[in-house]
Amino acid sequence: MSNLTFRLLERHQKLDAALRLAQTRRWVDPFEIARLKKLKLMVKDRLSRLARRPRAKASLSTGG
Repeated sequence: MSNLTFRLLERHQKLDAALRLAQTRRWVDPFEIARLKKLKLMVKDRLSRLARRPRAKASLSTGG
């Protein structure tokens, strides 16, 4: 797992926790809920794009 993937997964988890907390508050702010959901979806989309991209080979031989 790359460093970027790890950081995105960590951010996704933190946004999920913040979203759950915001939804359990007595006075729910619908704009805050929408903002958190949008950010979470952006991170998820980025993770999806990273998972789909072709991986570079670890070592290339130059032959000779």
